[in-house]
Amino acid sequence: MSSFSSSPLTIVHAVFSSRIAGAERHAMDLAAAQAERGHRVHLVGPWRSDLRAGLSPQVTYHGLMSPLWRAARLRALVHELQADIVHGHLGPACKSVARCEGAARLGTLHVGYKAHQHGRLDGVICVNNAQKTSTRTFQGEVRVIHNWPPKPTARTTRPGAPRNIREELGLSHHRLLVGCVARLHPSKGVDVLINAFLSDASLDATLVIVGEGREARSLKRLAAYDSRIRFLGFRDDVDEILTSLDLLVSPSREEALPLAVLEGMRAGLPIVATRTDSALQLLSDETATLVALNDPIEMGAALRAALRTMTTQHGTRILPPWRVRYDLSRYDRTFAIDQVDALYRDLLLRRVPGHLPSDQLDLASGMADEW
Repeated sequence: MSSFSSSPLTIVHAVFSSRIAGAERHAMDLAAAQAERGHRVHLVGPWRSDLRAGLSPQVTYHGLMSPLWRAARLRALVHELQADIVHGHLGPACKSVARCEGAARLGTLHVGYKAHQHGRLDGVICVNNAQKTSTRTFQGEVRVIHNWPPKPTARTTRPGAPRNIREELGLSHHRLLVGCVARLHPSKGVDVLINAFLSDASLDATLVIVGEGREARSLKRLAAYDSRIRFLGFRDDVDEILTSLDLLVSPSREEALPLAVLEGMRAGLPIVATRTDSALQLLSDETATLVALNDPIEMGAALRAALRTMTTQHGTRILPPWRVRYDLSRYDRTFAIDQVDALYRDLLLRRVPGHLPSDQLDLASGMADEW
């Protein structure tokens, strides 16, 4: 019989989102990595959800037909699977996870700690250092485990399809390309970026906004259908898009630890970001430009200054490379997943002293019957 520290676990992730953004991509990548390590991994979400199509084939998806009674349905599934771990992502899922019995229950703070959503869990994962101060009243285990850039996904290119985003949009190689990857939600500050770009960006620059959300219509109106601003919606080729950019902008009003910024750092992009707690953690020691929150004037000035360094005196784009080398050692995917695994096993031992994973419980029961 293998040791507890290396035995496969039965893990259930709960993500009650129909669309994919940063938190969902994090959960999907974590589930895929755990399945690759030999764990039995399940993900619970809405019946109609983009997560189903994007999930690793090694992870079993369970679709809920309706949001009604989803906590009860999740609890029944956890019991049926004899799960060792049930792990919630985003507040509504964490609230339902707290009602599950028999498994160790934890949640990742993709946004922030809220007692009514996370207070009854056995453990929480803070994705940045600043979050830990908000969990002072929490009685369970608290660990800081930084987000990481998800493993790049291989994209199948059809014969004759555009080779990159510039070709897809019909942009000249000499045109500056600014990008923002974000859920179109007020907290992401995309409206601030649009105002700044309209006011201060060169006529020879294009802004691409990757993501979808409830603000899409109002943001398009704000952009006044300016041909320099392109809304790409949800894309599954973010890494490829990043390689074509000249500048990445993160205009968030609040942010836990944005995957888009981590992926931009991995791509070596110059970055302009607002001074959220996460940006201060990620970029304060790096060669990035940090600006005030909710300030289109300061952001516009930063855009103008950054783009000026990328053009000649005659306004022609300087062809790359001008890539930046960032220190991503603290955000290593393998190390972070090791930390998650260790937290799981610590929670199991604390919740039920002497706990064995579900497969070992079956084996132990059989051995007891023989005796």
